[in-house]
Amino acid sequence: MKVSHIPLRLATGAFILNAGYSKRNLDKDSAAQMQGMGAKVYPQLARMEPETFGKLLSYAEMTLGATLLAPFVPSKLAGLGLGLFSGSLLTMYRRIPEMTLEDGIRPSQQGTALAKDVWMFGIALALILDRNRVKGSSRTRRYRAFDRTRGAQLLRGR
Repeated sequence: MKVSHIPLRLATGAFILNAGYSKRNLDKDSAAQMQGMGAKVYPQLARMEPETFGKLLSYAEMTLGATLLAPFVPSKLAGLGLGLFSGSLLTMYRRIPEMTLEDGIRPSQQGTALAKDVWMFGIALALILDRNRVKGSSRTRRYRAFDRTRGAQLLRGR
């Protein structure tokens, strides 16, 4: 894991792990409310029992949070999980009319909680798209290449 990934993974991982942990013992009404909001976008969720939905949501969030915090999990894989999670939340934000103002983009008072999740999607993209660089700066690599070329020329008598 790159040093630059530590703050990204630490902030999102701790946030999501805590969110999942706080949902462990959701009462039936709270679970049903969350399930109802999710079912507006993902109708398959309506077939579940609210308690089951609440437990699965809690476990999924805790698993994702722990994955982001685990240093042995590659950043691209952790970013992919975060991207799927935050992407599904942003899909809910865009598809539920009460979440946005009339323009369909700016959040309403209700939608602010989901609209804030755009930062998680940005972090996911940063983790996924960050490329692995060769060790050593480009300047160091240029000098090494120059030294090899110059050394070969000197050996040939130029």
